[in-house]
Amino acid sequence: MLNHVRQGTGRPLLLVHGLGAGWQSWSPILDELAESREVIAVDLPGFGQTPPLTGEVSIATLTDSVVDFIREQGLDGVSTAGQSMGGRIVLELARRGVGGDTVALDPGGFWSDRDLFVFGATLRPSIAVVRALRGKLPALLGSSVGRTVLLAQLSARPWELSRETVLPDVSGLADSPATGSAMDALTKGPKQAGAPAGTVPGRVSIGWGRRDLVTMPRQAARATELFPDAVLHWFERCGHFPQWDAPHEASRLILDRTD
Repeated sequence: MLNHVRQGTGRPLLLVHGLGAGWQSWSPILDELAESREVIAVDLPGFGQTPPLTGEVSIATLTDSVVDFIREQGLDGVSTAGQSMGGRIVLELARRGVGGDTVALDPGGFWSDRDLFVFGATLRPSIAVVRALRGKLPALLGSSVGRTVLLAQLSARPWELSRETVLPDVSGLADSPATGSAMDALTKGPKQAGAPAGTVPGRVSIGWGRRDLVTMPRQAARATELFPDAVLHWFERCGHFPQWDAPHEASRLILDRTD
């Protein structure tokens, strides 16, 4: 069972996070989403309060855990939204025919070999830095200068963000027991497979930050090629975390594109 929170009433909406805080990654937009939907936000295995997987950690097995959760909770046909690794997982759900409408924000898995090398070569050192600075993160992220230095790869305007917005995800990168194995799954496992036109169970929308330095904007072309039914939405002046840099716009995209 995945640890999860439920908030709000209305048609259910399942949220799947990326590397970082677990369900708390959605905190910047959770209240807005819950004004009109019943929001179910999960902790993937090894993140938040969900224990790690006991066997192989891969995008496939992480997706399996979400499929099991959907069935256990009686959420067949639920609309889903995910960001980064979570964006890849909800697209994988759609490819498998699980769930309903899908919104993927800055998903991984659509990189070229060179992009994948850069992803691993830049993000792994960043994770090592936040682990080394773990005890000092609250103070460092309380400063606009500290946020600018630490979050330049993740946000288009880190100096404008609050410590409360970013601290859960940054601390999660440092603390989550599955961070390393999930990075291996992303960098050493297969790239994301696609879904031919007409084979997904609902609408598919992909949102991408124009200034994403983690999953580069040029990867959006590959994503829409592999998911030809998808509608692409660009977040201007936005990095890898739309819920940080463009929270209201991210909420509106998710609400407008899911039933």
